[in-house]
Amino acid sequence: MSSRLVLLPDAGPLITLAYADALDLLFKPRWSVMLVDMVLHEVTRNQTPTSKKLAKWAKSKKLPLVATRTFQHYQQVQGEKAARKANLGELAIQEAMNAFAIEQPPKTGVFLFEDHKIARASFLVPDNCRKVSTRAFLIFLEQKGWLESAAEVERRALLAGRTFSSLRFPP
Repeated sequence: MSSRLVLLPDAGPLITLAYADALDLLFKPRWSVMLVDMVLHEVTRNQTPTSKKLAKWAKSKKLPLVATRTFQHYQQVQGEKAARKANLGELAIQEAMNAFAIEQPPKTGVFLFEDHKIARASFLVPDNCRKVSTRAFLIFLEQKGWLESAAEVERRALLAGRTFSSLRFPP
């Protein structure tokens, strides 16, 4: 397993893979997998069809948590009327990737996302990091022979009730 290459999944891909009963696909490339504290909180804080499954999976896999100032701030202001909640997972992942960039040697972060807004240039990542959509990741696994069918994983998630971005990457 490459400790210099780290997969950082956002909430969307975690939820989609949980719906498809395919969370362990994150380990197929044999990269390190870490969860950003804010993202784990986002996917487990409310009772959802996948929240318990995700909490149990993260605990059973003993996934390292990346601590962020974003989550620390969220905890401090939680309950305040004007407290920001939107896009905090993405901000926390961006914070983690920026920290990877200044390590010596720098880690390469692979940000796994699902929200099509993140695909735009406004979501900047350091040169040592990459952003990859859920669909592109599944296609990558299929092309490598680590997954029989990317479309089947997507189909299982959809049949289980998951709806996600219709924008496809790569084109």
